[in-house]
Amino acid sequence: MKSSIKLVTLSFIATFLFASCNEDYMNTYPTASTSTETIFQDTDAAKMAINGIARLMVSQYHGIQGFNGEGTIKYLHGEYMGEHFSRPRLTGWYTVMNGHFMDSNTSSYARYPWSYYYMLIGNANTFIANIDKAAGLEAERQFLKAQALTYRAFAYSQLINFYCYRWDDSNNGTTVEYPKNGLVLRTEENMNERDLPLSSSGEVYKLVYSDLEEAISLFTASGLKRDNVWEPNANVAHAVYARAAITRKDYATAASHAASARVGFPLMSNADYYAGFSEPNNEWIWGSYGGNDQTLHYYSFHSYMSYAADANIVRNYPISMSKKLYEKIADTDIRKGLFLNPADYGSYSSSTGVYSADGADAKAVRAKYPPMKSTHLITVCHSFKFFIGGSVGIGYINHFRSSEMILIEAEAKYFSGDEPGAQALLNALVRDSKRDEAYTCKATGTDLLAEIKFYRAIELWGEGFDWLDKKRWNEPLVRASFADGGNFATQMAVTLPVEYKNRWTYMTPLIESESNGGL
Repeated sequence: MKSSIKLVTLSFIATFLFASCNEDYMNTYPTASTSTETIFQDTDAAKMAINGIARLMVSQYHGIQGFNGEGTIKYLHGEYMGEHFSRPRLTGWYTVMNGHFMDSNTSSYARYPWSYYYMLIGNANTFIANIDKAAGLEAERQFLKAQALTYRAFAYSQLINFYCYRWDDSNNGTTVEYPKNGLVLRTEENMNERDLPLSSSGEVYKLVYSDLEEAISLFTASGLKRDNVWEPNANVAHAVYARAAITRKDYATAASHAASARVGFPLMSNADYYAGFSEPNNEWIWGSYGGNDQTLHYYSFHSYMSYAADANIVRNYPISMSKKLYEKIADTDIRKGLFLNPADYGSYSSSTGVYSADGADAKAVRAKYPPMKSTHLITVCHSFKFFIGGSVGIGYINHFRSSEMILIEAEAKYFSGDEPGAQALLNALVRDSKRDEAYTCKATGTDLLAEIKFYRAIELWGEGFDWLDKKRWNEPLVRASFADGGNFATQMAVTLPVEYKNRWTYMTPLIESESNGGL
């Protein structure tokens, strides 16, 4: 896993035009000199091409520091806008954290997921259309095509989360309401086709399911294994399937694929849990490369999330878990130790949650975590989950791990009426893994569902699920201010109802509307 991603500059994997120039924004054709024929002359070259898609997931876009591929989806769209993630001093970002941009078709924040994921889709489409012509072993062609199908399914399933209504509001995936509910279904190599209507989430899910069925079949038929954590394999396809199915409320499918996804990926040890979430371990099913030789430095995910990152956003605007959530974690749970316990320290600012920079409390915390500098501010319930040990921004990014799959299966079993099965899975995740050996799940009924949701919140905190989970569960988002016993600044201490901003649905970006005559 230590080797760097080897790739070629492709004619179809080229610099994607995120600018608002509408004529070119979907253009994935070359700035490079390598032709499609050369790329697909054999499977060795094609493998470097598929690695190019992996690299796109950790590249910078929009000419903006914080738009760094999949990392931006996680921290900005998944966490900043959620209920359990607080950056209380970053009050200038309250409009983003409160999702004001969701009903704007010109906002760069609303446009980013659309542009980013359609870029991945365009590259996957070209790969799928050409890989069968590559010279080499049939098993290699099968494996590589399966990877491209998995990328496409992943990208479309992510797009549904942002640009389509939650399943409860979709009339079983049949409704389309331009410009705020639907996706353009692009499955062909030529991404210059403009005249396509929006398709419903149900139609897109059909493609996602079909792609993943074919991918799993091809992975199996190939008999090959991947070499690196950033390469999709059958486990990754099962994981994408499970996540898509639970969002679609297809519980039997979600449970089955979640179980298959984690085969061979045991839960991490407590030592690994405290290792910083920036290096792959046994539990990681899929992640993005993050070695010293290929980094975005201050643009990277970890430069925004690591407690010791030497970046202004970390030093002056520290991140924390919601105090309300933190207080619910059992003292016997090792995950509680990843966050600063306010009971162990003195007073903090009642408006920003920060301890005096030169005070004994802040100095004691920085001494306990020596990579931190004297310029790092300390906040109540400060997060120590993410850590980078090398240069600025160095670190792998996880996309799927076994804990999520257990939680998906538990939720699916609960909704399928198998409460004992859901309880057993929670025991496996919490007690048997030794995250909290004092725990035994005894909850039933709605209390059991609440327990599943609670353990999702603490297990997956900071990994990009917070806002997405609240949306799919059709629950309001409630943040408590410092005055109300929470740790959100007044500007971010809001309650957002389920009907808020198009039912939490991003609008079709103007750049798509202006260039697509089918809308």
